[in-house]
Amino acid sequence: MTTIQTAHLHLDNVTKKFGRVNAVDHVTLEIPRGSFATLLGPSGCGKTTLLRMIAGFYEPDEGGIFIDDQRVDKMPPHKRGAAMVFQDYALWPHMTVFDNIAYGLRMQKVGKDEIKQRVQETMQLVEMPADFLERRPSQLSGGQQQRVALARALITQPKVLLLDEPLSNLDAKVRQRLRVEIRRLQRRIGITTVYVTHDQEEALSMSDVVVVMRDGCVQQVGAPEEIYNHPANVFIADFLGVSNLLRGTVAADGQSVSVAGARIAHKGNAGAAVTVVFKADEARLATAGIESAGAVTFDGTIEEASFIGTVYRYYVNVNGETILVDTPVKMTEAKVKVIVPREKIQVYAST
Repeated sequence: MTTIQTAHLHLDNVTKKFGRVNAVDHVTLEIPRGSFATLLGPSGCGKTTLLRMIAGFYEPDEGGIFIDDQRVDKMPPHKRGAAMVFQDYALWPHMTVFDNIAYGLRMQKVGKDEIKQRVQETMQLVEMPADFLERRPSQLSGGQQQRVALARALITQPKVLLLDEPLSNLDAKVRQRLRVEIRRLQRRIGITTVYVTHDQEEALSMSDVVVVMRDGCVQQVGAPEEIYNHPANVFIADFLGVSNLLRGTVAADGQSVSVAGARIAHKGNAGAAVTVVFKADEARLATAGIESAGAVTFDGTIEEASFIGTVYRYYVNVNGETILVDTPVKMTEAKVKVIVPREKIQVYAST
């Protein structure tokens, strides 16, 4: 019977340098047992380097990596209790599906009968029919290859499952379906999972914990709702969703911010520069004669509009600044008011 283990993952002050560049810069992180954690950030932020250090392909220059209470950063990869699914799946083209999945067990000198049983059980786990076992990777679709890569990782009964952008090579429909299937599988078997992606929607929809990274550093750790609704800084607010970033100044009384011809209630140091942030789908447009209580209103002119599927995206000139608004409403007038609920607006000190 296939047994899936699970573990608590702890990273303590982990650092990795390539020359003078800190690819991962003093990262301390707790991944709870059985949780699905996503490392999210733009290209070059250090997320894949961090994943590869957990897997054992890179050794930290500083710090330690612990699976449960055991320090593993000095161990070879096959002894750590972690298994990795690569971006390109890394399936051997000359081997059948059976041989690809069984490879790790053969390296462990597991007997033939047990290998056969565990391959069949793992195929059921990833919901692939047994008649695929004699096929070669070239005879499989991208989604099927991804399932085989998952099966190959899970068959060794790891404590931690590592996935490096495993859906990035698939088309949009397959990617959306497999997001759900991977998450459902992870919940069913309860394995601690660390998933790398630069796709915000993927991270938010799949994760228990989102770890946002930039320039090798962790910017914020939290539940998807917390990260999205209460970003810790301008970078995160801008990275998650289509956001507006407007330059503002704290008024002389220190009780409000002047930005793009409007005033926003906010306490701060008089004269201090700030950045005002709100998402395009948190704003709405109205004709010039309409006011809205409890909201901040900007007067502007629509300069560009495009239909992007479920909504129209409007580019509104407001006092020389451009505000993006995503709304299902088709506007017929150029002169508009951009109305944003005050609670949807974040104000950050400019750096």
